[in-house]
Amino acid sequence: MTAHYDALETRSEDERAASLAQCLPSLVAMAKALPGYGETLAGAEPEAVTDRPALAGLPVLRKSGLSKAQASDAPFGGFTTRAAHEFDHVFQSPGPIYEPGRTSTDWWRLGRFLHACGIGRGDIVQNCFGYHLTPAGMIFENGARAVGAAVLPAGTGQTELQARAAADIGTTAYAGTPDYLKVILDKADETGLDLSRLTRAAVSGGALFPSLRQEYADRGIACRQCYATADLGNIAYESEAMEGMIVDEGVIVEIVRPGTGDPVAEGEVGEVVVTSLNPDYPLIRFATGDLSAVLAGVSPCGRTNMRIKGWMGRADQTTKIKGMFVRPEQVADLVARHPEVTKARVIATREGEMDAMRVQLETEATDPAAFAASVAEVLKLKGEVDLVAPGSLPNDGKVIDDQRSYD
Repeated sequence: MTAHYDALETRSEDERAASLAQCLPSLVAMAKALPGYGETLAGAEPEAVTDRPALAGLPVLRKSGLSKAQASDAPFGGFTTRAAHEFDHVFQSPGPIYEPGRTSTDWWRLGRFLHACGIGRGDIVQNCFGYHLTPAGMIFENGARAVGAAVLPAGTGQTELQARAAADIGTTAYAGTPDYLKVILDKADETGLDLSRLTRAAVSGGALFPSLRQEYADRGIACRQCYATADLGNIAYESEAMEGMIVDEGVIVEIVRPGTGDPVAEGEVGEVVVTSLNPDYPLIRFATGDLSAVLAGVSPCGRTNMRIKGWMGRADQTTKIKGMFVRPEQVADLVARHPEVTKARVIATREGEMDAMRVQLETEATDPAAFAASVAEVLKLKGEVDLVAPGSLPNDGKVIDDQRSYD
């Protein structure tokens, strides 16, 4: 097995709890002093935020809020502890959303993931993430430098030149989206180029389907993936154990019910909310909009941090029914109004040429009519109400299920 990146990866539960108790108060205090958080953290008492339950009591920061703040306080919305000119890079992602970057060692923490892929000194990484405006290229280059690997800054496109370069310089590792590696390999096959020295792939930014991973394995390429974002850097990554994704040591991950900031039970699918311990950019309870679930137990590779099951869809399930938007926050409000309801699911269908809405409620109650008024008031629409047994709704993170066909 690959030696661990550092001692942080094998800490005990007590050691992690002690570390949180030490760093969380100062992190929250730092964030509270930033203009971006404004009134959001005005009532927070940093010295009391020493563990996960206390952290869960703070508000969730959504990308829409970050975007709005950046529009009035460019470029970072008042969420960074440094001025824009004090960073090494300023990036623009679609939206637009602006992100900072630094060239200091492993600033985005991708080195931990690349090390888990077996990439390090002696390797040449063909980095096929984009370098223009968006940060992915620099994020992976920063990680490669952290583990001592050389980088071919290939970017995207020009596949024939990419295949030629990989053969000529002896590329040993690929970094990029899961599917683009196949494009390069197929081009090499077509032109008779030898890429046999390429034996590892570190991928992100798209779905890694099992069939594609197996195709790479059949070629002698071990392909592993990480879950990272431009705002947060590395969030979780695969190790040689290939059992879920291990949460990075520089973030705190919570899984919450979509539309709320309330943590769900272990194993239940919900939205990924991340707190970054980066002192340059301390994002507190940043909602990613992605769905995942905690994977119980500890990885066989010896890394002891929490694991998640990987990307399981999008949490923003806002759907228009009968001309009205229904949002996850409204579904959460419906549940909150009825203590006897543990979970709800709105289903959008078509009856003839008309939209129809059905609301399923997990409860021991037996009279659907008792909930009709709340459904109409909260969702602003009338619909059929079905009462189902607690625990019977699917564990897929969906609170709004659009079953209409758009073909």
